[in-house]
Amino acid sequence: MAEIVLTTVTVRVLLFASYAELLGCDALELQLESPATVADAIERLRSQPRGNRLPPKLLCALNLAQVGPGARLTSGDELALLPPLAGG
Repeated sequence: MAEIVLTTVTVRVLLFASYAELLGCDALELQLESPATVADAIERLRSQPRGNRLPPKLLCALNLAQVGPGARLTSGDELALLPPLAGG
């Protein structure tokens, strides 16, 4: 019988402004089962205390490039959650 080996992906999540206030930190590490996507990371964040208060659609940057929820994550990636910006 073949042995099933689960691998994990470890990513650093950066939180800014209201998201950092909401979750009580400006950065954290997540370990997710591989293969993992941005949507998987967001789902994990929503399971954190007060994480369910995150908005339904989040602007995300993966390694400094804007991505959608289907983007694949690999170990060592940096995922930033960017709150809406206002300015003039």
